[in-house]
Amino acid sequence: MKAFIEYFKNMQERNGAIGYIHSCPELMECVQQIGFLPLLEGGIRGYAAESLMAEECRFTQFDDGSWEWPLWQWKGSVVREGGCVYGKFFAGKAGFISREWWSDFYNWRRSQHPVPEEGTIEDIILSTLREQGSMITRELRAACDFTGKNMRSKFDAYISRLQMGTYIVTEDFVYPVDKHGREYGFGWSLLTTPERLLGREACLCERTPEESYDRIITHLSRLLPNAPEKQIKKLIK
Repeated sequence: MKAFIEYFKNMQERNGAIGYIHSCPELMECVQQIGFLPLLEGGIRGYAAESLMAEECRFTQFDDGSWEWPLWQWKGSVVREGGCVYGKFFAGKAGFISREWWSDFYNWRRSQHPVPEEGTIEDIILSTLREQGSMITRELRAACDFTGKNMRSKFDAYISRLQMGTYIVTEDFVYPVDKHGREYGFGWSLLTTPERLLGREACLCERTPEESYDRIITHLSRLLPNAPEKQIKKLIK
């Protein structure tokens, strides 16, 4: 933990610092070590997988318009093999949470986001997803009849709220394939519920929601000693 504290401290003090993660296994190890890791740079400087990437692993766009972004390509492997959960958990932004910390996070967030009332749009979305087991976002949107003009952004807002409440997580990413059989594009999230992905037992916690919250805040405050408490609480609340 001490090494990560020093690293994040330096990242917050310097702009443009070069990260140390060079491979997908190193990213997996990082998630396991620190427990909570946003995907992209947000309110706390240096506290994101994006910021931790080594220079050769950062986003690169070529003259022909194509691009290479190892972090984006790795995130599916991290979700499948890295012993963590992925979704829009941090102030509406995506990131990873290790399974070690998941039950506390789930415990706290569920206390803040009651189960959707029967018959509401959020309830319909959840019920549809549970019936199917897992669905890519656009399939779930169509199944819930969000197909009209401007309905995509409205649907995405519901999905984001359900992820913030830990009702929906990302199981994997699905990519379109070109005529040569090669995957391309940014991919689609394959959504499911945490209970289906991890099992009900992995979502149970013996602590009260308030105890879970205090435990998470204490952990993040030690990890990010230079981050204002207000910013840390914003990530978790």
